[in-house]
Amino acid sequence: MSITDPIADMLTVIRNAQAVKKEKVDFPSSKLKVEILKLVKAHGYIVDYRRIEDGKQGILRVYLRYAKNKDGVITGLKRISTPGCRRYVDKEKIPRVLGGMGMAIMSTPKGILSDKEARHQKLGGEVLCYIW
Repeated sequence: MSITDPIADMLTVIRNAQAVKKEKVDFPSSKLKVEILKLVKAHGYIVDYRRIEDGKQGILRVYLRYAKNKDGVITGLKRISTPGCRRYVDKEKIPRVLGGMGMAIMSTPKGILSDKEARHQKLGGEVLCYIW
């Protein structure tokens, strides 16, 4: 069975794993997923990720972060731009997630950036997802 939206699949795997308090999750690798995970790790939403070679496209293993009370650090993930309906924003209309408490992940001409970085560099682009 082919996956039509691998980014949405990755977000769903992370959301479901955190709901049942798993330590780590695995899913198929891609360059875009690696770039998104770099950003998510830099903002402290996950502990780490690793790419595991399997002779095919590779597997990404993500180690989830939990607070001291065993609640997940990620409280929400939402896919915004889908393959059927792309969402692009101009540099003046970059969304703020929960008033700046969360982040929007964007695909810009300079690569995958958070909403704050895109605003700072004055770049618009495709809004991939929200994380808070």
